[in-house]
Amino acid sequence: MCGICGVIDANPGRVQPAVRAMMRAMVHRGPDDEGYEELPLAQGGDGGVCGLGFRRLAILDLSPAGHQPMFDPNTGDCIVFNGEIYNFREIRRRLESRGVSFRSSGDTEVLLKALSTWGEDALDELDGMFAFAFYQARRRRILLARDHLGIKPLYVARLAHGLVFASEVRAVLASGMVPDDLDPAGIATVLAYGAPQDPLTVHRAIRSMPAGTCQWVGAEVCGGGQPAAARRYWRFPPAAEPASEEAATAAVERALDESIARQCVSDVPLAVFLSAGLDSGTIAAIAKRHVPALRTFAVGNAMVAQMDETRDAAETAGVIGTVHSQVVLDEAAARRGWDRWLETTDRPSIDGINTLFVSQAVKDDGTTVALSGLGADELFGGYVTFDETRRLRRLLAPQRLVPRAVRRGVAPFLAACAPRRRRRRLVELLSLEGSLLDLALHVHRIHDDAALTALGFDRERLGLTEQWLPPEAYEPYVDVRHDVFRAVSQVSLFLYMGNTLLRDTDISSMACALETRVPFLGRSVVETVGAIPGSVQFPPGPARKRLLRHLARKLLPPAVVDRPKRGFNLPLDRWMDGPLREQCSAGIRAAMDCPLMRADGVRGAWDSASHPGAMNQARRLALVAVGNYVRRQAKVSAPPASG
Repeated sequence: MCGICGVIDANPGRVQPAVRAMMRAMVHRGPDDEGYEELPLAQGGDGGVCGLGFRRLAILDLSPAGHQPMFDPNTGDCIVFNGEIYNFREIRRRLESRGVSFRSSGDTEVLLKALSTWGEDALDELDGMFAFAFYQARRRRILLARDHLGIKPLYVARLAHGLVFASEVRAVLASGMVPDDLDPAGIATVLAYGAPQDPLTVHRAIRSMPAGTCQWVGAEVCGGGQPAAARRYWRFPPAAEPASEEAATAAVERALDESIARQCVSDVPLAVFLSAGLDSGTIAAIAKRHVPALRTFAVGNAMVAQMDETRDAAETAGVIGTVHSQVVLDEAAARRGWDRWLETTDRPSIDGINTLFVSQAVKDDGTTVALSGLGADELFGGYVTFDETRRLRRLLAPQRLVPRAVRRGVAPFLAACAPRRRRRRLVELLSLEGSLLDLALHVHRIHDDAALTALGFDRERLGLTEQWLPPEAYEPYVDVRHDVFRAVSQVSLFLYMGNTLLRDTDISSMACALETRVPFLGRSVVETVGAIPGSVQFPPGPARKRLLRHLARKLLPPAVVDRPKRGFNLPLDRWMDGPLREQCSAGIRAAMDCPLMRADGVRGAWDSASHPGAMNQARRLALVAVGNYVRRQAKVSAPPASG
């Protein structure tokens, strides 16, 4: 787990200062080591150069042999790599059988040799989380790639005569080569969904490289040309034939056991984030098979008794037999973390503050790697959105027989019978194009069309779809026909998890120099679970996470398996109206002053979300996050005061 960055430019003199500045902006991602290399593009040395920078958080092979940028002495190829390749040992054995030799014991050299041997086809062999830049010496070009679900980030900015890339937006801006102009389309997606939606960021010049894609970049960009088109090398699996619940559960257990075993490999202390719930308890129980002296860690909440899980987590740890630690946050500690969250976040988001608190507590306890239960809700149906989408699909089915133009005309009259607070949403639902994907996307929305328009955004002018997304956001989805479960699972994975939870986990944990691994998102797990049809995963009835519960009953007592879902939450609603009122007010004032938004729309959206509730909390957090990011960027961009 590290930070990578690079600059491709026609003017070699600009490259090293820019990359060095980017490396300084990411010291928190890699406090253990740094490296820089400069490589020629095109033949004859007149095609510009590429500078590669690296900050290291040492996890595997702590020796100098793990230093990056790393070269292959046989080919001259070079790599900077952020993440982990979990099946590196199997790949290494395959390469050794072909006569490939190694100097280190870690995964970076295995990835480098695999790319040197197989080219971009190596991506089909990888189980891991990664973003990398691979320099192919033979053709003097760079391969950029992200893992299958985009667990690790990679941001790219095109220049007039080059390209900049890095693990964080702040590092791209630190290059001094990329303008920081805000993107109204990116900000609109934050207010629609709670975080920028790939490939958008909140800066016009910076884009997020899509998950599961790779792209070759060479000297052509130094002359103002376009690089080769990005290629999608991974997709959500097609549906398999329905199997029995027992057979499906056994397949899931095999894939999850393999994923956890691979992700328990570490040369530094490792622990499991343990809550009172099903997801982390299952991971810890399986991890105990592979790490006899397994450590677990829980973070509690002393502010609201019903939000504190430490007693239940300790009970689970006792059943599993782990070495357990915990810390309980009081209001003073959590309030101190608010400003740090706003400072460490790399973009506006409604999530991440919880992860920051947990990550810092675990890091302070001496841990460098933690396993998280992230991904289980998305794959096994843990969210209320699965039930809500199925219910709405059934209720709205008769409306699909009516032409859309007619539905749009009568929707306001039909919605007049509903409670006032639900009328606008009902009008939008009745007017939808009718696809299952659009319905699942709409259920995830925070602000509705009317609110976003009142805030000053015009989706058609911004080039956004009816669901306030960039058109490219639809590219990862595969057709699920009438399978509600698989439709919602994809939306949860690609939209909510991919753009919010994974990005915030990366930023918040790396701010603490902590590596967070996500075994539920191992490639074989996603491909196994994702192929199970909804008829098996989501039969009629109220139970959520049916398959995961079936598996967990083999590992954990009923008291753990049947506990209601809670999660680590903070009383943010109460804080925003109490001890954090001034900080939130400052964020709202900044949002009102932002020329991309209407001040009256911001004030109206804030006031209309003043009532308690999870959705209103999300709406308020989105407004505060945007305002505080705008305010912080204005401070960063301001020229220094004269003498």
